[in-house]
Amino acid sequence: MKQGAQGSAGTGRVAREVDQAVAEARVPPQTRASGASRSPVEASSGARGEHTHSEVPIPRPVVQRASVRGQILDALRTALVAGELRPGEVYSAPALGERFGVSATPVREAMQQLALEGAVEVVPNRGFRVVERGARELAELAEVRALIEVPVVLRLARSVPVERWAELRPVAEATVRAASSGCPATYAEADRTFHRAVLLLSGNEQLVQISEDLHRRSQWPLVGGSAARGRADLIADAVEHTALLDALIARDLDVVRGLVGGHFAGGA
Repeated sequence: MKQGAQGSAGTGRVAREVDQAVAEARVPPQTRASGASRSPVEASSGARGEHTHSEVPIPRPVVQRASVRGQILDALRTALVAGELRPGEVYSAPALGERFGVSATPVREAMQQLALEGAVEVVPNRGFRVVERGARELAELAEVRALIEVPVVLRLARSVPVERWAELRPVAEATVRAASSGCPATYAEADRTFHRAVLLLSGNEQLVQISEDLHRRSQWPLVGGSAARGRADLIADAVEHTALLDALIARDLDVVRGLVGGHFAGGA
C-alpha cells in the first residue's frame, strides 16, 4: 500500500509538470516588474511601526539575487545557442555584466554553472572560454540520446493513454512556430520543452534530468558554425514532433520507432 501511495503521488507530480509545459506552450512568459527598495530610514520606521500620512508604501523588490543569476544564466545559454558566444573565445564577467546591465557577480556565478555543464572552461585571471566542439562530439551525443530516449518512448507508446498524448498537441505545435521564426535559440527552447514533456510521462525524474542535460549539450555551437541549421532544417525537425505525436495517438509502434530513431540521426 505504501508503494502504491508513492506511485500515485509521483503520477500526480508528473501530470502537473506536463500540464505546466502545455500551458507554457500556449501562453508566452510574462515579464515581471520589480519595485524599488526601501531606504534605511524607511526600513527603520517600518520596523518600529511608525508612519506618517505622507508616506507611500514601497513594495519589496520582486527580483532577488538568485533570480537575477537565473535570468543571466538563461541569457547566456541563449547567446551560446545563437552563436553570439563563439567557441574558443574568452569572455570576462565584467564585460558581459556591462552588456546585460548587471554587476559581474551574477554573471560570474552563471558562468560557473555553465562550466559545470561543460559549456565553458575557466581561464584564470581572464574569464571563461567557450568550449570548442566538433561534429564527432555532436554525433556521439545524438547516439547517447537515442540509446536513452528511443526505448523509453517505445515503452510509453504502449502504456500512456491516448488522451495524455493528445494533451501535448500545443507543445508540439509550439515547436513548429518556433522553428518558423528561424531563430536557433527560440527553437532550442521549444524543442527541449517538447522532449521534456514526453519524458515526464515516464515518471522518472533522473531520466528527465539526464536527457535534458544531453539535449542542451547537443545544441551548443560547433567550431566555425559549420553545422548551424537554417530555418528549413529547423522546420523539418519540428514537423517530426507533430508526426510523432500523431503516431503515438494512433498507437502505430512501427511509425513511432522509425520517427524517434530518425529524429536523433537527423539531428546529428
